[in-house]
Amino acid sequence: MMKRNLIFALALLWILAASLTLASPTTDLPFGPWTRASNDAILSPQGATWESAGTFNPAVIHHNNKFIMLYRAQDAAGTSRLGYAESTDGLHFTRRPEPVLSPETPYEKDGGVEDPRLQKFGDTFYLTYTAYNKKDAQLCLATSLDLIHWQRKGIIVPAYKGNWNVAWTKSGAIVPEKINDKYWMYWLGTAPSKPGKTDKTDQTALSWSTDLLHWTEATTTPVLPTRPGMFDSRVAEPGPPPILTDRGIVLIYNGADDHLVYRTGVAVFDRRDPRKLLSRTDQSIFAPEKDWEKVGQVPNVTFVEAIVLVKTKDEGIVQKGNRYFFYYGAADKYVGVAEASLK
Repeated sequence: MMKRNLIFALALLWILAASLTLASPTTDLPFGPWTRASNDAILSPQGATWESAGTFNPAVIHHNNKFIMLYRAQDAAGTSRLGYAESTDGLHFTRRPEPVLSPETPYEKDGGVEDPRLQKFGDTFYLTYTAYNKKDAQLCLATSLDLIHWQRKGIIVPAYKGNWNVAWTKSGAIVPEKINDKYWMYWLGTAPSKPGKTDKTDQTALSWSTDLLHWTEATTTPVLPTRPGMFDSRVAEPGPPPILTDRGIVLIYNGADDHLVYRTGVAVFDRRDPRKLLSRTDQSIFAPEKDWEKVGQVPNVTFVEAIVLVKTKDEGIVQKGNRYFFYYGAADKYVGVAEASLK
């Protein structure tokens, strides 16, 4: 009897230790504390047409010694398109006069194309984006060789389907390398309301693919769930494509609380098993502070969608020290950029 009690007690201690590991702040981060690289927005609405209401939620990649940004641009009617801008220093961007991706298909009409993420494999750029037709939002894919001309590949994760998703699909963050001969993508789904509750919660799912076009859900439950009473109690949504390190898959994510204030969190998954959550931050690492992050089309939002590793040898870079730039949408109206030193 005593032996059985001892085994039971040890099992409880193991479970408690495991839960504390998942709840404790992660130390497996490749970057230090975040600060704003610019105290002002680096992109703002302009003109009276396709980007007059908002320019926000950007994807950014460093290519041919330039920072290329694809940003969500919204007109006065609420229709979104993707604009193109480029920069030599990552802070001052010059825009093309016309969007590079506009709504065309039935699943994009009227609502538009939104919230891009960029990843590159070989010579091809892969763009995940949300298609919205004022009824449904669904995760889609397009490809390009030059970041300007895009070929649609269609809906890759349909709405209202999946192992636990009951609503829209969004926010496809593709892991930059194959793991176990598969591509992996974190994305956003909506979990059903719990018994006795009326509010659904947006949480992170995971899918795998062998060709980047056809995706299979990898788990039966969210891999990054919301947490009651915390900064991510209502939403835990993938941000930029993850960073791969020796110690894990580092996923920056956008968390929202019950008041829908959007802050930034970080989760680390197992490098050998992208389904396994190793740790996550208990506190947000970045949050709305500036007036232009608090006041806009949607108040109190910092929404990170892009990471770029900035090296001192890069053309046009005059600041000292290798570091990361993190690009984010602010209040669904502006683009901001934060930075952190490389560990």
